[in-house]
Amino acid sequence: MFDSPLMILVFCAAALYCLKIWREDYLSARRGSPNPRALPGATGVPAIAIWVGVIGAILLVLLETAGEIHLGVSSQQTTIPAIALLSMLAAGIIEEIIFRGYIIIDKRGTNMLIASAMVFSLIFALLHYQYYTEIPEDGNWRDMSLVIDSKSLWSLFLLYLNSLWFYTVRFFRLNPQHSLLPCFAAHIASNFAVFMVKLAQGHVVGWW
Repeated sequence: MFDSPLMILVFCAAALYCLKIWREDYLSARRGSPNPRALPGATGVPAIAIWVGVIGAILLVLLETAGEIHLGVSSQQTTIPAIALLSMLAAGIIEEIIFRGYIIIDKRGTNMLIASAMVFSLIFALLHYQYYTEIPEDGNWRDMSLVIDSKSLWSLFLLYLNSLWFYTVRFFRLNPQHSLLPCFAAHIASNFAVFMVKLAQGHVVGWW
């Protein structure tokens, strides 16, 4: 997500701060004095919902990896330093608060909920520009080019499915209070699994 170790640490600090605020809102709700300005999804959830979210996320990573192997593009993965794992885990907090927390229409019935999740999942996938663009080594964004091939399309499709899954675990029946906890867990598990796949395939080089 970031090339600079300093930016990675700043991003992680922001994620920890957001998690701290979310936890405070969650504890306030449990004490019976909910914060009227609480972050979304600061509620409890049965453990089964968290486990289902994590298992589904890992299965999607396995599907993505199998697809890359089948397409013969697994060697084309980007190489990352080990410290990038921190930003990947932090993204599981910040992206979930933003997308599954705020960017959803959940007050206008089931059809609107599903439709908005599908639209916002597409936006979520497209925002991960690194999967379908190529930026020159000199970092000049003006010379950035689109890369539309089997690998980029497969990556975008799996990002889309992941987003739909994260929306699902927030609003499915196992999560009656629409807590973000299963979303946090699923997203973090997904990114950690992606990192481990990269590590196993030799795409993690150095510490930073």
